[in-house]
Parts: sequence; structure tokens; C-alpha cells
Amino acid sequence: MAGVLLLTGTAVQGQEATGMPADVTFSKDVLPILQRSCQACHRPGAIAPMSLVSYEDVRPWARSIKRNVEAREMPPWYVDRRIGIQDFKDDPSLTDDEIATIGAWVESGAPRGNPADAPPPREFMGPNEWRIGEPDLIVSLPEPYMLPAEGPDVFPNILGDPGLTTDRYIKAVEVKPDPNSLEVVHHVVTTMTEFDEDLAKGNFLNEYAVGKNGDIFDEGTGRLMKAGTQIRFGMHLHPYGEEIPVMIHVGLKLYPEGYVPKYQLVSQHMGDDNDLLIPAGEKGVRTDGYTMLTKPVVVTAFQPHMHTRGQAQCIEALVPQTDEEGNVLEQAPGTAPAPLMHQVTLNCVPQWRFNWHLVYNYAEESAPVFPPGTVIHISTWHDNSDTLRANPDPRNSVVYGQRTIDEMSFAWVSYYYIDEDEYKSRVAAKNAQAANND
Repeated sequence: MAGVLLLTGTAVQGQEATGMPADVTFSKDVLPILQRSCQACHRPGAIAPMSLVSYEDVRPWARSIKRNVEAREMPPWYVDRRIGIQDFKDDPSLTDDEIATIGAWVESGAPRGNPADAPPPREFMGPNEWRIGEPDLIVSLPEPYMLPAEGPDVFPNILGDPGLTTDRYIKAVEVKPDPNSLEVVHHVVTTMTEFDEDLAKGNFLNEYAVGKNGDIFDEGTGRLMKAGTQIRFGMHLHPYGEEIPVMIHVGLKLYPEGYVPKYQLVSQHMGDDNDLLIPAGEKGVRTDGYTMLTKPVVVTAFQPHMHTRGQAQCIEALVPQTDEEGNVLEQAPGTAPAPLMHQVTLNCVPQWRFNWHLVYNYAEESAPVFPPGTVIHISTWHDNSDTLRANPDPRNSVVYGQRTIDEMSFAWVSYYYIDEDEYKSRVAAKNAQAANND
């Protein structure tokens, strides 16, 4: 479509039509799948409840693994595979063929096969290592925050000092609680805080939530951290039955000193409804929010955010009509009304899981590019019925709030603006590609 660059990358995973191996075994066929998509969590010392490293580990769980991968409960990746963009960075989800391979293995009796067919063991990060790679700078709380064993949720704000004496641009960021703190940390919002005559000014850095991966920015894209900046750790903690010394760290990968990336990345709340009301016992309660982007834009990531009653969320773009060169069309005076916006669905997450606040980072070649005046529309659904097992109390209506038992209805959307010339060149390249494919 002229004027809107929405690259969907490769075809939806799982549409391959390869046949199953004649004799499916653990060593040859199943273990490589587990290494790629499961063992990062399912190994000794990691967050999952069982190890899936060896045949002896896996065999007792064979039927459960089949059931969970067929239901796409595991590995955690909840984007609807039928619509929107399907090309992401670090996508652990299984193809239909991989799921069928696991199913065929289980149904044939879960044979081990020849151990010589197994790939070499995968090397893993330790519990203190980082998904973004080794940080150039780690900023921590000055000392542990002592969370009491009982009481209401607490929301401490504590400053940490990066010690920067020169301006630096960030190219990746990840927040990591210590392992003993994981069960009590609902989320942490880190903010780059500058002080001007004792007045604090904050710029968003990163949000950690349960199950979240780190943020890795596109090449040439960064976020500025000025010299003298302090990091504010805005924490949401809930007591868990014992006193816990909570420690939080934020790891930063930095561009070289003096380097200025071409693009300035923004991560922003979109879709918020501070008047949110979810009546007791009701399911499928929908809210909507809209945000206009005022310049040509590249959208790089989408992260839904709800609490325990979250049900589903979609992100779409309402895009102005443009001509072949990418110029936004205007309604000519005296002409009959015509639609000047069209709808582009980017992604839907039809089954929200509170334990997995995943960031869906678009692959660079698939990140959508839109003209000025594009409106990002976030649709969110909540379930306050007694059919939701995670519902704390379906007898009460729920409103917006910070506590875990309250609710929210927004998405973190990351993007950067580009100038008109670059936007038009991207449109021209897309049009040329489409013409070659015809």
C-alpha cells in the first residue's frame, strides 16, 4: 500500500510443509528444539521448576511437554500467529513442524535414540549474566531495601549513581533483580533523573516486569544519558511471607564515548485508561486508547502491560492515506467525503499471561514505518469473572491502580522519528520491492 511501509518479514512461523522424520528420537530431533527454545529457563539454577537438559530430565515430563507446546503455553510467546508482524528479535516460539515433532516423539514412546546423534550441550549464561550481553555499566541500589514479611504493597523510590562524567548514548538496557528478590518484585521503572537547582527532571529508561526480557535497540538507535544523571528505581514490591533484602541492578550497553547515534529512541505508555472500571463477574471488558505520532515514525517494539485480570491486547495503526511518494493526502474542498485513514493491525496478544511481561521487539527489516499523523490504537480486554483462575476476587469491581490487585490497560510502545526525506526513500524502496514481487 503506497505510503505505508509495513514489512512483515518472513512468512508466519509454522507454515512450513516439511514431513516428519521416519523415526523421531530425543537425541536427534527433540533435544535441538529444547536447546533453542526451552533450556534457557529449564535448567539447574534457572527460573523454571524442572530441568530439560538430559534425556533423564525430560522423559518423565514428555506428556506434559507435548500438552503445553501444543497449547502454545510454552515456550512463553503469546503473539497471535495468524495476523500482523511475525518477524521478531529473539523469538523462542516453536514452528508447527517442531510441535509436531515433539508430539510424534511422545506418541512413539519417547525413545532416546542414539546418544551420538545429540548436538553438543548448550552453554548457558549464569544467574548473574545478562540477556543483553555483558553490560558496559551496571548501576545498583546503594544498599538492599528490606521488605517486611507481611503488609501492603510498597512503592519505594531510590536513586542510584552511574557516575557518568560525560554524556553517553545507550544501545541496550536490562533491569535484573537478585534471584532472592524475584518473587517480591512486581515491576521496576527506571528513570534517568537530572537535577537542575534541586528540581528533578526524569526521562524514562526501562521497565522491568515479571518475565520480561531486556531492551536491545536497533543499530544506530540510542537513548541519551547525560553526565551527572542519577537512576531512579521506582519499585513495586509485594510481601511474600518472609523478610527479603531486595536488590535491583540495571545493566547498560553503551555506544563509544563521543558517538551520537542517528536516531533517538522513545518508549512511551500508550492506551492508558485512568478511569478503568471492570465490573464484578464480567468478562471481555474492553478499553481503548489513542496516541498520535506527529512525524514520520519507525515503531520498534510492543509490550502489553496488565495485571492479574488481563485478558488480551491488540495494537493497530490508523494511518493517513498517502500518494505514491508518501505525501499525506488531504480532502479537497468541495469534494465528496472519502476515507483518509486506514487500519493496519500490528499485533494481538489474545491470551495475556501475568507472569510473562514480554517485549516483542520487531526485527529491523520488519519494523513498521508510518507517515506523520498516524494514530496508535491500543485495545485491551479484562476478565473479572470466576472462570479466570488467576482472579484474586471476582466478587469485587476493579479500577485502575498501582497495586497488583488493581488493574492497568496500557502498552509500552518504542519508536523513533525519521525525517521526511528518509521516510519517502523508505516508501520508494518498499514500492519498488512490491513491484518486483508482482
